[in-house]
Order: sequence, then C-alpha cells, then structure tokens
Amino acid sequence: MKKLICLLVVGLLLIGLPMMIKSPYYIHIFIISGIYSILTMGFLMQLRVGLISLGVAAFWGIGAYTSAILTTRLGFPFWLSFSSSGIITAVMAFGIGFIIVRPAGISFLIMTLALNFIFVHVMGTTYVELFGGWGGITGIPHPTLFIPFFGSLELVSKNSYYYMMLFLLLLTIFVFYNIYHSRAGRAFDTIGETPTLSASIGINVFRYRLVAFVIANFFSGLAGSFYAHYQCFLVPEAFDFWKSIYLQIYSILGGVSYLILGPIVGSAIATIVPEILRFTGLLEPIFYGILILIFVLFLPAGIVGSLHSLHHTGAYAQMGKRIRALLLPGMEIHRDK
Repeated sequence: MKKLICLLVVGLLLIGLPMMIKSPYYIHIFIISGIYSILTMGFLMQLRVGLISLGVAAFWGIGAYTSAILTTRLGFPFWLSFSSSGIITAVMAFGIGFIIVRPAGISFLIMTLALNFIFVHVMGTTYVELFGGWGGITGIPHPTLFIPFFGSLELVSKNSYYYMMLFLLLLTIFVFYNIYHSRAGRAFDTIGETPTLSASIGINVFRYRLVAFVIANFFSGLAGSFYAHYQCFLVPEAFDFWKSIYLQIYSILGGVSYLILGPIVGSAIATIVPEILRFTGLLEPIFYGILILIFVLFLPAGIVGSLHSLHHTGAYAQMGKRIRALLLPGMEIHRDK
C-alpha cells in the first residue's frame, strides 16, 4: 500500500511538474535527464548479463540519424520514423551483436568502443550528402500528433516535449520492469553472476546476451529519434564515446544494483548538479569531479543503494532522534520519562 501511494504521489508530481516550474530552461534539464535515464537503463541491462558497453552512444546516434534522414530526406511522418528508428537500430544491433557479443569480456568492451569511433567518423567524414558530414543535419521537423476531431497538432513547446519524454520513459520502465520479473530476467541475473555455471545448467548465455543487447539498443534508438526531433539538428560529435562513459558514471551514482530507479536518480543528479555549479565558471569541472569522487568513496552502493541501506538498518530513526535531541532536548527528556 505504501509503495502504491508513493508511486501515485510521484506520478502526480511528474505530471504537474511543468505547471509548478514555469522556466523552459529547467524543463529542458528534466527532458535531457529523461533521455539519459533511458540510455543508462539500456547500459545496465547489458551490464546485467556481463556486457560492459562503450557503444551506447553509437546506437543512440543511429536512432537519431535514422529518424532525421527519414523525415528530412524521405518525407516520412514523425511517428513512422520514430518507430522505424527503434526497429532499424535493433536490427543493426542484432547484426553487430551476433559478431561481437559472443566473445564478451574485454573484447566486447573494445569492439563497442571501436564501433562508437567508427560511427562518429563515418557520420562526420563521409562524402555522402545523406549524412550531412561534420555540419550535421538541420531542419529536422517537430513531432506532429494527430488528434481525432482536432486534426494535426505540432509539438513545439518544452512542456509538450516533456510529456512526450515522460511517456517514453514510462514505456521503457514498464518494458524493462516486466523483463526483469520474467524468465528472461531470471536468466539475466544468473548469467551476470556466473556465466559458466549458467551455461552448464542449460542456459543459452549467448542468446540471452544478444537479446539484452538488442532490447537495450532498441530503446536507445527510440531515445535517439526523440533527441533528433527535440534538438531539430544533429552533429556527429553529440554521440562520441564520452557520452557512453558518462552513462557509466550515471549508473554508478544511482547504484548499479538498482536497474530502474538507479539510472533515473543518477541521471537527474548528474544533469542538475553541473547546472548548479555553473556559477563557478572555469572551476565547474573541478568541483563536479570532486563531487563524483565523494559519491564514489562514501556511497559505494550509489545514492539509491545507500538510502536503501539506511532505511533497512534503522539509521533514519536514529538520525531523527539525534536531530530532535539537538533541537528539542526538553521534549526528548520528557518522552524518555
């Protein structure tokens, strides 16, 4: 019952957020945080089966460029290009994964890193006008939503993009949650713990790893399509391998053991904190780096993991007693009597 009430309160807050926050700039921060949350969830799904990917940004870019090309070059409507981006990204992930997933380990990590470099290089240096080169693709149209009896409605405002991002994020959470609580999810857990033992009891490790790789990158492709139509322009540098590195930081901040809530919390903090530190000017990266070190050193289980530990060890109650003793000592004495 408590979980249901908490979910209801959080849902109402998310729905009412644009009404409480009037600044489009802050809505933009939440939108970007939502995109990173989806990408980080995909990274953790791959990590769950023992795949450390440095190529998430490449598949994010594949989805973005696919949607941009379909709409600007071929005249596809947004919703068709949006779904096609996820499907095409998943098909490419299947083809690439069939080759690179089997070795796993350090080989997989290096090959995904190489894939990210190749993607950025091809998009930037190719002479095919279709990809736009280093100048990228501009003039990507806004999404258009068809409403019965009202006709077509073009999504332009930050609030409309926020709700679209929220829908995509909730869809990702719903799918990932059901996968983790299914037979496939139990296989993911077993493979992540002991792949050799999993194979010995009949689990097809390669097949489940490939499934995780394809599903994660399918949603990366959808996030890429949303990003393309949100920004309305694309450049290859937006999908460099540093983005994949940042996703690892987000997952560590939130807690790698918390496959859904961890990415959301980690992405939100990693997106909001730099904005808070922006007043420091050139010193911002230094302060941001120090904060990350503090989180890693003192919260090794991540923010969500540490809060969960505090809750189960009764530390919240002890902390409350100490605060009351400091602020209201007479009340504490009276209560003890």
